[in-house]
Amino acid sequence: MTAPPTRPGQQAADDLAAVREQWGDLLAAIAEPPRGADWMPYERKGFLDQLAADDRHEDDQALDEATVGRLPLILREHPAPANLPALDAVREVEGEVFDMCDVVAERVQRLARDQHGRWTLGSDPSDPWWHMPTHRDAGPMTIASAGSRVFGLHWAARWLGARALDDAADHDLFAPTPATLVDQIADVARTARRRVEGALGRTARTITLDEPCPFCRTGHITVHNGGGDPRAAVATCSTGPACPAPVETERGRRAWRGPALVDLFTALESRRTATAA
Repeated sequence: MTAPPTRPGQQAADDLAAVREQWGDLLAAIAEPPRGADWMPYERKGFLDQLAADDRHEDDQALDEATVGRLPLILREHPAPANLPALDAVREVEGEVFDMCDVVAERVQRLARDQHGRWTLGSDPSDPWWHMPTHRDAGPMTIASAGSRVFGLHWAARWLGARALDDAADHDLFAPTPATLVDQIADVARTARRRVEGALGRTARTITLDEPCPFCRTGHITVHNGGGDPRAAVATCSTGPACPAPVETERGRRAWRGPALVDLFTALESRRTATAA
């Protein structure tokens, strides 16, 4: 009987999954100027993308997850990055997650026999092992091979999350992950998630906008950003049901959720443009 994952292990896997899900957004953010305390920093497109992704979820199950997990969502050179905090977050998260993978691999990976009967970790990029970088004789700063790091953060996070869960079905390939090592993985995963969501402006917060409601022109708009979850984000107007905004009423206030938040954002932008003209 397979033992259930420990609480730190499950939390680590959840945090690493959140990092993977937001990694493409963070890479894209490098090319965008930081938007400070803007109430919808990077989510405007993300709300619609997330809703569409949910609709496609069942179709995506047919894909080979081993291949999807290694899609090249990797950091590329930016001649003039517009968002240095996002770039710093990518580098810090990659470095810490990759280093953690190296530590875990040294502790839990079991050797296997290749087709010639030799003990090896294998060299096929589709194998389940984590390959550490190798170096030339010139010194540790001269990389001969990037190992599994070449697959990028997305693959590293999937691999590390699996070690945190310590599935007994994998024990022919990996030794059980010690509890102290699971705790270390959980620390790295928690920090990585905090950095990614912080760089994207997705840490939980509530903001009251300076501009009045674009529909009733008198109410104050309060935005709860959902802590990075597009479906939990909501904006409300203080005017109440009398506000003519074309959205449902929640707890006596007009409320924008999901795609309706994009409509609110567009209405606010249109009003700003009209005021400035």
